[in-house]
Amino acid sequence: MDRKALVVEDEEGLAQILAELLRGWGFEPTILEHGNPAPAWIRQNRPEVVLLDVMLEDTNGFSVCEMLKLDRDTNMIPVIMVTILSAHEDRVQGLTVGANRYLTKPFSADELHKAIQEVLAWKDELSRHGKVGEIRFQLQSDTRYLEELNDLLSSLLLHSGLSETQARQLTTAVRELGANAIEWGHQKEVERIVTVDYQIDPEKITIIIRDTGPGFNQQNLPHAADAAGEDPIRHIMVREALGLREGGFGIMMSRGLVDDMKYNEAGNEVQLVKYFPRRK
Repeated sequence: MDRKALVVEDEEGLAQILAELLRGWGFEPTILEHGNPAPAWIRQNRPEVVLLDVMLEDTNGFSVCEMLKLDRDTNMIPVIMVTILSAHEDRVQGLTVGANRYLTKPFSADELHKAIQEVLAWKDELSRHGKVGEIRFQLQSDTRYLEELNDLLSSLLLHSGLSETQARQLTTAVRELGANAIEWGHQKEVERIVTVDYQIDPEKITIIIRDTGPGFNQQNLPHAADAAGEDPIRHIMVREALGLREGGFGIMMSRGLVDDMKYNEAGNEVQLVKYFPRRK
């Protein structure tokens, strides 16, 4: 049986071309000209992939994508944005609301086919590891975008099975360590991208924060999280010299807010884990 696919595109000619390509790749495509009916159609029909235009007559694709990714029933369905909007900030917004890929028009059939293969491989990999949902967010190194991300995460977590207290603790840890990635990892270079992966499985929620900086030596931290603790205010001088925000016991504090927290060897990726409450 052909796999279902959805094309949300108000330009009739392009919609037909995309549908024909999908048929050739073994999909059964449906076309919607408007974005507002898309989430309900997707929940009912469970397509393998969604091709989503951004500039729609009744709404915008960013809002539709965000709605899909905030819904546990649909957030593992791959969304590929297909749009004429090619500005860097538009691409970042698309990835910030959880789009799996962002293609700018015009694009070739090969580029689209490759994007579809990649997002389906991503979904298969998650299924093999027992994940029931994942969203990848990518944001510029600006704390304004971090606050927007935390608003999205707050909505996700309150519908995940975590208690309100657990959700608040996890978003606090994400805010602090996301700020570390922006300020320490990227030195506030706004164009550099921080990646945040949200994963959910039957036992826990995992959030992975990754920057593109060189990382740090976890045994020699130049701030309050220094395990030796010889100079508890040394981090303030370091932050002032670098023009970073004051305060700081971020790593230490975050460890107390989650059930498990670990950095990769380089120190530019941190994994936060929060387990669901045990059911009686």
